[in-house]
Amino acid sequence: MLIFKGVRYGADTGPRRFRPPVRPTPWTRPLDAFAHGAASPQPGSEPNQSEDCLFLNVWTPGLDDRRRPVMVYVHGGAYATGSGSSPLTDGARLARRRDVVVVTVNHRLNLFGYASLGRFGVFPDSGNVGQLDLILALQWVRDSIAAFGGDPACVMVFGQSGGGAKIAALMATPAASGLFHRAATMSGQQVTASGPINAMTRARAWLDALDLPPERADEAARLPVDRLLKAAEIRDPVLPYGGLYFGPVVDGRTLDRHPFYPDAPAQSAGVPMMIGNTREETLAFTGADVATLGWDDLPGRMTLAQMRVDIAPEPVIAEYRRLYPDYSPGQVFIAATTAARSWRAAIIEAELRAEQGSPAFVYQLDWPSTLADGRRGAPHGSDIPLAFDTVAAAGSRAVGPTAQAMADRISGAFAAFAATGDPNHDGLPAWAPYTLPRRQTMLLDNACRMQDDPRGAERRLFARVPYVQPGT
Repeated sequence: MLIFKGVRYGADTGPRRFRPPVRPTPWTRPLDAFAHGAASPQPGSEPNQSEDCLFLNVWTPGLDDRRRPVMVYVHGGAYATGSGSSPLTDGARLARRRDVVVVTVNHRLNLFGYASLGRFGVFPDSGNVGQLDLILALQWVRDSIAAFGGDPACVMVFGQSGGGAKIAALMATPAASGLFHRAATMSGQQVTASGPINAMTRARAWLDALDLPPERADEAARLPVDRLLKAAEIRDPVLPYGGLYFGPVVDGRTLDRHPFYPDAPAQSAGVPMMIGNTREETLAFTGADVATLGWDDLPGRMTLAQMRVDIAPEPVIAEYRRLYPDYSPGQVFIAATTAARSWRAAIIEAELRAEQGSPAFVYQLDWPSTLADGRRGAPHGSDIPLAFDTVAAAGSRAVGPTAQAMADRISGAFAAFAATGDPNHDGLPAWAPYTLPRRQTMLLDNACRMQDDPRGAERRLFARVPYVQPGT
């Protein structure tokens, strides 16, 4: 196994803040590739942050003339945090056991990647430079991966949470066309992007926090990183909940349409797709106190901030009690918030692909992990160590006697999809693509099985109200 960490694919973005990335200056001396490159500046505890962050990592079984499938992973973190350096996304086992080349990528995040300043007359591409970074990384893969034993004509992009959302946006971005040949999203969808006026409203609120009037917006390119991040801690001026959202913008330049509205993007109709979710997504975002909720407490907890769609909690609770009479109030809360806020977008994308005649292979992870507080379920992020075959890595919640067997099944499906555009392999029952009206879905558990329209009553319940991607 050969590992190359911290390979530069773009120049330092500090001198080009809010501008599109450019290729690095070529080097002529050997490059050390033993350590991960810096992550984008961000809140939180991610180590080694810098605006000089356009780096990627490569794991390959050999530097030969083989043409192996290439699996390019885009990390999550809601466009705001994260990096390609997590132990859970180490590509060594996946590359070695499946004979593929694995790539993970860092790029600009939060305000550095998505603050939209173009309507103030400066930095016209600033609302999407994080996406342009990913496009530059995919161009590097196209131009260089053959030297690492990979096939530039067989590139799969896959990503979890915000990483999946970034991929959905790339599927509708003209400059990304032809740079990847399969796409897999794991609990990460992007039905709509931010509109230009909402993006400008958010940028104006951020500038106000910096004490910069719009006519001085260009000065943000010269302010200290810490000051920019501190100013972004304000409440969002568009949403009735949460902090300031930065994400891809329909700017008419990089992105000229919403990713999956009003239909699936035609440019990606020929790109095979996998769409996945976990059965208890919101278990990852709630505390143990949810398990102690009573029925009288539940309506007050099922707020717009939790549901992300405008629906009264009382009829939702009544329907869940009818569907699942054995559920506790806490179980109803997890199931309903999961269905409303993240699973809903996965369904929309799968339905639109089916209507287009380009079906996706859809999965739901039912296999339970164990959280640090002892709760069990299939929370957001629990498919990462299974897809990467890193169940023994630090931070993995995939524990127990069946964890490795699940990783074998799921990593095998991802590798097969990378190679052929079809996740079927000997470790799974036959996996049919998603079509209407059947809605075929692979339920991934110790006994994997196909099911038509799982949780269909929940799907129909939330289909009664309009859906707009949170943040957009």
